Amino acid sequence: MAEAAILGMIQHLESSYPGRRELESRTKELRGMLDFLSDLKMEERRRPKYLMADLLELAQDVADSRYIIGYWFGTYQNEIKLTKMRIINFGAECKNEKKKKTNKKKKKKKKKNEVVVGLEKDVRKLIDKVLLNDLCTDDTWIIKGMTGIGKTTLARQVYNHKEVVGWFEHRAWVSITSDKSNKEILVDLIQQMMVGSEELIERDFLLEEKDNRSLQKMLGQHLKGKRYLMVFDNMPKGKNLRYILRHIDDIDKDHQDCGSRKLWTSRFSTNIDDCIHNMKALGSDKSWQLFLKTIDKFTSDEHKFTKELERKGREMLKKCGGLPMAIIDVARQKAKQRLSGIEWEQLFDSIDLSESLEKLEPMYDELDEDIKACFLHMSFFKENAIMREEKLEQIWAASGLDALTTLEDRYIGEEGTCYVLLTESIVKAVNETPHQREVKRCRMNPLLHMLSIKKAEEEIGLEIWNSNQKSQPSQNPRHRVIHCGREKFNHSTNQDTKQLISLIFHGGGGYLEDVTPSYWESFELLKILDLEDFGVKTMSESIGTLIELRYLGLRNNYLTRIPRSLGDLENLEVLDIDLNFMVEVPDIIGEMGSLRNLHMSDVIFQHRLEIDTLENLETLTNISIYDWAYEVSGLETLNHLVKLGIEDVDENLDVGKLFASLAKLRSLQHLILRGSRFRSMPCLDEISVLYLLERLRLDGRLDRLPSASNFPGCIRHLILANTCLEEDPMPVLEKLSRLRRLKLRNAFTGREMVIRDKGFPCLRFLIINELWNLRNIQVGRHAMPILGQLEINNCPHLETVPEEIASMTAFEEFKIVTTKHIAAKIRASGLPSNIVEVDIVP
Repeated sequence: MAEAAILGMIQHLESSYPGRRELESRTKELRGMLDFLSDLKMEERRRPKYLMADLLELAQDVADSRYIIGYWFGTYQNEIKLTKMRIINFGAECKNEKKKKTNKKKKKKKKKNEVVVGLEKDVRKLIDKVLLNDLCTDDTWIIKGMTGIGKTTLARQVYNHKEVVGWFEHRAWVSITSDKSNKEILVDLIQQMMVGSEELIERDFLLEEKDNRSLQKMLGQHLKGKRYLMVFDNMPKGKNLRYILRHIDDIDKDHQDCGSRKLWTSRFSTNIDDCIHNMKALGSDKSWQLFLKTIDKFTSDEHKFTKELERKGREMLKKCGGLPMAIIDVARQKAKQRLSGIEWEQLFDSIDLSESLEKLEPMYDELDEDIKACFLHMSFFKENAIMREEKLEQIWAASGLDALTTLEDRYIGEEGTCYVLLTESIVKAVNETPHQREVKRCRMNPLLHMLSIKKAEEEIGLEIWNSNQKSQPSQNPRHRVIHCGREKFNHSTNQDTKQLISLIFHGGGGYLEDVTPSYWESFELLKILDLEDFGVKTMSESIGTLIELRYLGLRNNYLTRIPRSLGDLENLEVLDIDLNFMVEVPDIIGEMGSLRNLHMSDVIFQHRLEIDTLENLETLTNISIYDWAYEVSGLETLNHLVKLGIEDVDENLDVGKLFASLAKLRSLQHLILRGSRFRSMPCLDEISVLYLLERLRLDGRLDRLPSASNFPGCIRHLILANTCLEEDPMPVLEKLSRLRRLKLRNAFTGREMVIRDKGFPCLRFLIINELWNLRNIQVGRHAMPILGQLEINNCPHLETVPEEIASMTAFEEFKIVTTKHIAAKIRASGLPSNIVEVDIVP
């Protein structure tokens, strides 16, 4: 019956829309999948009947004229792709069915003996702020995090909590796999939600015969006007829950909201507007507590350790990165070994994480190929390192990896590689901001870092050296990371260098102080040389022999001069000499025609810099205005310059002439102006000529701000740092109609800030730091209507939070770092219950 219906739909599409190429390709795919399912043996047909129901629903949707264009047509294409994958995987799943059932039994057994630590606050937050909170306007939430961090455990704790059981009339828990059909999901929901319903007499036959739309209608009618909770565990990438439940949601919209909720666990977030509860790794105390409880459970005995053994145990557990899965794996290993007679003193000397790494491998396997390559190159960084997005993007580019987006694209909201890694729980953003695609800084869990090293050693020829020792010899090393200690390095061991593409140094000491010129000459193919934070004092002129070099990272060292031979590096795209105090730079910058990113600060130039020859330049930070011949440079040639940082902007500068020159930079979107140490910055009224500017940072003393009409009209991000304004900046800033993000740090010396009625119409993020005299923030009616996050740090006299945030429907997150007295006062005042994330320190 379903087969005939699908075939009829295909024929209807072909006759009704001739010449539509996209439809022709999709109907061809439908025919192919239909033929595959039709050819299956009868004993294998139960699951294919569910897949056939999915195909029928897709054909029905696209045959409906409202699905031919717009959002749902794109969704249809995605559903075709996912259904095709489920069909392809069907055979393999049949072979593994027995194995899966065995594993499920094991998992159920484990759940009964599950040890849970550190989820109390998460459980209370989800219950009080999301599930049982009528003021929460979002009915769908994602519990998100990497594999093994406890997403399912948290969801189960919430689902079975007595308050939740008593609150919802109907509950359903559906475990999702990548090959589970939409019909199976609907059947699972109906079987749990409609227990005892008269409609389900002979229900197995009834459900099997119904198509997806009928099932959705049946479920929707049954749940109409009732409060229900649906939990979807382990949602895979690309699974569109909104598509599956859209007819049920349509019925809900037609009736009064009863407080129903949908909660799912996933490694993935697919939409910037998703409401997400991000799982966090356990801290040291909770990790140790989980370790002890697991050992006690496994050995049926209670263990107490000496302070020295506890210290060793905690040190060992650091390698687990706070990941509950890894901590439990290690605890079970150690318990087994202890039961075999090995003493605890020996057991805490080492750790085996191979079992946990194996469980994490699917996270790598499921990445797209281009993202996999980026993940492998993250092995170059130190464990637990805070990684800057711009550095990651530059290293990936220097390695020949295609960027998902350009810097300019990311500034206008396109998704960069770091954001994709964030959505797939590979990295966590530092100072994470909801609903924002930008990831300025991020870090990776230590176990994922180990996995990146393991895979990089297997796939791209990574070699790790710890001083003079190789962790794993490589026959043909292409990338080398050297971790240096205090001991002297034996440079005679420096072999197999001719094929090296990347050379990364971590640590410090005198590693490079006595290298001979021939040392650098041996790296014939080297493209990446990173010495950031390495304590380098001098660089040899022989570094100019690295003619293939594209990335040179010398940030945060003790260099006093840059070798003149760097001018010979014709392929160099990134030169980072930032944070080297008073470093002398010869007249070579203009010779580097391939340069795309130049980072520096506090440099000394012999002559004023002319950069009109650097036609590929995208980023230039931070150059002293007195070292830059901007008035004679032909800036029209810099068509790609997106980000520019200028230092020593003082009252002696003719800013009108400066801004007139900068107006020639057609791609300029991000401008940083830093004042001098001893003088105020001049009046910036003429900055309005930079009308395409979207990001502006003003860092230095200012007597007054430009008027709102004199700010660039496209400003979306604004930072005022150390401006020490005497007048309240809010009456000016609130009129910037496109401003989305505002950060004030030591920006205002007064006691009160006033935001008037309807001020800041587009502001999403407000961050206030180090306003030492601030005592009150007054907010007018309908001001900041879409504010989502307010962060206040080190404002020691600000004792109250604006009451108006209670009426801000989009407000989700409040953070404050203040004194103990004020923190206690704010807690006692009772923050509005619509704020989901509240972080008050101390």
